[in-house]
Amino acid sequence: MSRTESYLVVAASAAELAADPAVARRWSEPSALPGFTVGGLAEHLAGQVFSVAKAIAEPSSNEEQVSLLEHYARASWVRTGRDSEANVSIRDSGEGQAAEGPEAFVARLRASLADVVRTLPQVPVDHRVRPPAGPWSLGLDDFLLTRMMELAVHSDDLAASVDLPTPALPDSVNDPVLALLFSLAVGRHGSTAMLRALSRTERAPTSISAF
Repeated sequence: MSRTESYLVVAASAAELAADPAVARRWSEPSALPGFTVGGLAEHLAGQVFSVAKAIAEPSSNEEQVSLLEHYARASWVRTGRDSEANVSIRDSGEGQAAEGPEAFVARLRASLADVVRTLPQVPVDHRVRPPAGPWSLGLDDFLLTRMMELAVHSDDLAASVDLPTPALPDSVNDPVLALLFSLAVGRHGSTAMLRALSRTERAPTSISAF
């Protein structure tokens, strides 16, 4: 399965979750992710569709192209804490958009996803995207993987927030997402910590979170 096809699978799954009545019922309640209401988190999740729609509607970026790991090394939200300006801005953006309410949100998400389903397969593979964290560019496949990771992680957050099961995703989504998270975690904690976390409970570190 191509990266485009895998992205569309997880995007459709996230849109279905976000449209669940349980999300609308608890829209204004705190979510499982500190600093987000359920509505704000749903908006942040949907942002991984809206950002792709925007990226593929724009000309190919002429910014410096970097690797995935270099992208995360440069992104300010990765290097700073939850209460940093970058991360507070991300949460504020989701909360502000949540004012539209669940019905308008679902309609906007479905329309955007339909547009992406129609247009993404036609985008050239050498299309380069400037990610929100810029100023630099990612190849299309790498950019889609960053969105796939966000969709998978925040689908789990949203499902936990409204007491729904985390959506099951195919290996074509899970494998690259987990490989990316593993690489980021190794960069943060070191290979020994990862080795112990995966093989030796008695010496495992307290956290191997990628972020």
